[in-house]
Amino acid sequence: MRAANHTGLPQFLLLGLSEDPEVQSILFGLFLSIYLITVLGNLLIILATTSDSHLHSPMYFFLCNLSFVDIGFISSTVPKMLVNIQENKKDISYIECLTQAFSFMTFFGVDDFLLTVMAYDRFVAICYPLQYTLIMNPQLCGCLVLISWFIILCVDLINILLLMQLNFSSGTEIPHFFCELPHILKLARSDSLINNIFLNVVTVFLGLFPVLGIMFSYYQIVSSLMKMSSNESRYKAFSTCGSHLCVVFLFYGSGLGVYLSSAATHSSQGSMNASVMYTVVTPMMNPFIYSLRNKDVKGALGRLFSRAVSGLSLNCVFRTMGIL
Repeated sequence: MRAANHTGLPQFLLLGLSEDPEVQSILFGLFLSIYLITVLGNLLIILATTSDSHLHSPMYFFLCNLSFVDIGFISSTVPKMLVNIQENKKDISYIECLTQAFSFMTFFGVDDFLLTVMAYDRFVAICYPLQYTLIMNPQLCGCLVLISWFIILCVDLINILLLMQLNFSSGTEIPHFFCELPHILKLARSDSLINNIFLNVVTVFLGLFPVLGIMFSYYQIVSSLMKMSSNESRYKAFSTCGSHLCVVFLFYGSGLGVYLSSAATHSSQGSMNASVMYTVVTPMMNPFIYSLRNKDVKGALGRLFSRAVSGLSLNCVFRTMGIL
């Protein structure tokens, strides 16, 4: 990402969602609210799954990791946008743009892999219930998460190293509210053929295999459910998959919407608006989906709030006794 015929490193301009000051004020309040709700909601999921012994199982271990990734996912884009709106500026430095692109791709990729791992977990739980604890042991669960991070970090590092070989003009305008790799490649002054080939190959493989893995897992799950004689058993078994399926449809559906929107309209504004769905809305909705559709998570959150209220009440009593 060297700047030809320029001293120092290039600066970029993020055009954002709107240039209208009134609209920007609305966007600032809206995205700040969404960001705070997302961080708080996912932190509550993490606290509930780690502090409640009833949720110390592989499914909730992966949910805890998914919540952590969702916090990083939305934090890679929204804070910078809020700062730019608040300070009424558009510039982003070379290092910031590079870091933002890398962090966004990393959290997006790990999110993708975790959804596949969670589908595999449900497949083992429903199709092999007697061997579930033996197969999904803590070592395997930890390895699956670490492998997901390792693969994505290696791929994204290569993407960034290839990106650093390109030349850009200082003050290049990026028609987006964050530094997304495909948009950056379109603005390069030098040949980005290798970058595009690598990006497309990686997108196909890292997008196709997780989707196929999820589809295979649920095909096996449905086949196993059809063999059950009791409707109650079928419902009880499949109910554990409901939250995960909702998140999968939201994640891939919003991503597909972005692709179809950009392909149909060829408008950066349309693509940018559609990107809000999977970069901002999806991480916010995940905690609500898992807390509203999952009785175990709702129970854990209730116990967490009860302990917090009890602790505050005792603290108030002790303070009152101290004053008296």
